Amino acid sequence: VGACGFHSRILPNVYPIRLVKVNEDTMELIRGTNGLCISCQPGEPGLLVGRINQEDPLRRFDGYVNQNATNKKIAYNVFQKGDQAYLTGDVLVMDDLGYMYFKDRSGDTFRWRGENVSTTEVEGILSHILSKTDVAVYGVEVPGVEGKAGMAAIADPKAKLNPNILYLEIQKALPPYARPIFLRFLPQVDTTGTFKIQKTRLQREGYNPHQMSDRLYFLDVKLGKYLPIDECIFERIQTGKMSL
Repeated sequence: VGACGFHSRILPNVYPIRLVKVNEDTMELIRGTNGLCISCQPGEPGLLVGRINQEDPLRRFDGYVNQNATNKKIAYNVFQKGDQAYLTGDVLVMDDLGYMYFKDRSGDTFRWRGENVSTTEVEGILSHILSKTDVAVYGVEVPGVEGKAGMAAIADPKAKLNPNILYLEIQKALPPYARPIFLRFLPQVDTTGTFKIQKTRLQREGYNPHQMSDRLYFLDVKLGKYLPIDECIFERIQTGKMSL
């Protein structure tokens, strides 16, 4: 259940696809000492690539009109020297039987206050409120708190967004459990080569002001507004002195 594809573990070379190791932050392929890509073992996340064979109508890739776009989708020396492979931009995980799952799907929802929060739905609502601004929503762990607190990274290149004016709209559009506890305003929201929002780095940095120079805010439910996160508030959250 939930698998998006299958790759034979017994006859791996029969299929023209493979999961190869990749830096999830930069989406750059990780290569071995021989210069070739490294195949993933079961349970290891990897980039799905497909072998290109221009003589096979099912495996050929004619490219895009834009040559730069074409170059970004092709990797060389992947399975063997001189070959080419198509980069899908999707990070998947394969189980012991060969079934593949989108790794990012595990981050599409998180549990907070006993409710499942859909990151896609919250992103859509926030983006609509902000006139189609890029938004990434994800769950972050807070010490001593069950589940994951919602956090929204919002593109604000001109640093003009007011979090508490935004909160007035959030209250109208989202139920209490789905309202982001943390906000991060940054110049732009990183995306992958297929324009999917890259959340790995954002989740890792969380709401720690020591990890970034972006504007960070915390929702004080009792006061009914977002407060800027400084070192003092960060420490109070970490030690459980600030109520979520």
